[in-house]
Amino acid sequence: MSIIWTYQSFDQLSTRELYEIIQLREKIFVVEQNCPYLDADGKDIKSMHLSGRTEDGALAAYLRVVPKGISYDEHSIGRVVVSDTMRGKGLGAAIMREALKKIAQTEGPVPIRISAQAHLAERYYGPLGFKQLGDVYNEDGIPHICMLHPGAAIVG
Repeated sequence: MSIIWTYQSFDQLSTRELYEIIQLREKIFVVEQNCPYLDADGKDIKSMHLSGRTEDGALAAYLRVVPKGISYDEHSIGRVVVSDTMRGKGLGAAIMREALKKIAQTEGPVPIRISAQAHLAERYYGPLGFKQLGDVYNEDGIPHICMLHPGAAIVG
């Protein structure tokens, strides 16, 4: 399976791309996870957007990279989502590796903080180099934990 990655600022996204991103985020985070929350939190405008599309153009995976000083003192990665039809193919880890690589290429080896769903912390984010910080907390009705990646020049 071949995935085509695009890394764009908010202003570089087409209206169609933005619609597909919002649709995927709402489908998974709001409907599937039954978690009503304000998705349009104002951070997208300042963020970089990483999308993974199949060869036929379908949005398979997405995340946003939020610059330091907006969510945390460090850069952060959030809204990590894989389409329900594309799960089980390693796309979650692939998009995270791609994000770490893009951050390293544009910002250097900077630390990256995330708010991870607790059930994914050890098995999903841990192998990518993220370390847990603090205790589990409730965010929008879902257990989360803060994690930090020390940064790397280029992540494989």
